[in-house]
Amino acid sequence: MTIHITRRSLLAGMAATVCLPAAGAHSAAPTTLTLTLTAADGRQIPVNAWPAHAPHRGVIFFSHGALSAPRYYDALIQPAAAAGYDVYAPLHVDSAEHPLTSRYPGLASWKARLEDMRALAAHLGEQPYVAMGHSYGALVALTLGGAAAVRPEGYAGPMHDPRVKAVVAFSPPAPVPALIEARGYGTLVTPALIQTGTRDILPGMENNPDAWRGHLAAYDNAAGGGNRYALVLEGVDHYFGGAICRLDLAGPRQNDQLARATAMAALFLKAFGSGDEAARQELDRQLAATGPVQLRVK
Repeated sequence: MTIHITRRSLLAGMAATVCLPAAGAHSAAPTTLTLTLTAADGRQIPVNAWPAHAPHRGVIFFSHGALSAPRYYDALIQPAAAAGYDVYAPLHVDSAEHPLTSRYPGLASWKARLEDMRALAAHLGEQPYVAMGHSYGALVALTLGGAAAVRPEGYAGPMHDPRVKAVVAFSPPAPVPALIEARGYGTLVTPALIQTGTRDILPGMENNPDAWRGHLAAYDNAAGGGNRYALVLEGVDHYFGGAICRLDLAGPRQNDQLARATAMAALFLKAFGSGDEAARQELDRQLAATGPVQLRVK
């Protein structure tokens, strides 16, 4: 089944990802602003970073969800750092915390997001990296990995970055006419872990209980034989109950399922980010077509 998201439902979903600070246990974890890069048009790009725990295995570029910010993803990023990766995450212009956000309404941020990642890659040189993201950011990561997304007006140069070794995409969007068609996901060239949950349904689509399957479009349309994995977690929604991105949600937080997702991502990173064959074999031993943690590969 192919699930398509309309422009209207996408924008509704983007609005739902606003992550505002909340008190007490819902507060976002602080991060250290280590870089301020400059885009080709002179726009400033703030970048947060999390240092790798030893042993160092590589670098991850992380792209946050629409209207969100890197600091609301500590529960995803800290495990990646613990797995040995330096993580760099730009604050995109669509973030509610970005000083220029009013200049980039709706989908006007698409070009700027790609420019952010290009500037970051240029700053770090020729070293390979893993592209990771959530929601809108997952589309950015998949595009860097070769998915043929819609080229933003005025954007010059390639959208795919051959330095990308692998992609980890948490809840990427279903095909959206303004951003990517189903066939666009078919050009993905890197290994990928694509995650969703059976309650991962955008606002406006609640009457379709199978709408969560649209988040697997990148997996369903990818060519076989390229080490693309689909991870489906029973009962998991777009925000793991408020454990990522929407820290203001009442919950209950899906912490156990999030721990499973980050553990699977760490194993995938070890296998395809570091080239560890034993880790790849262990990942394949986790394959399961049914159950609370489903993992498929093609």
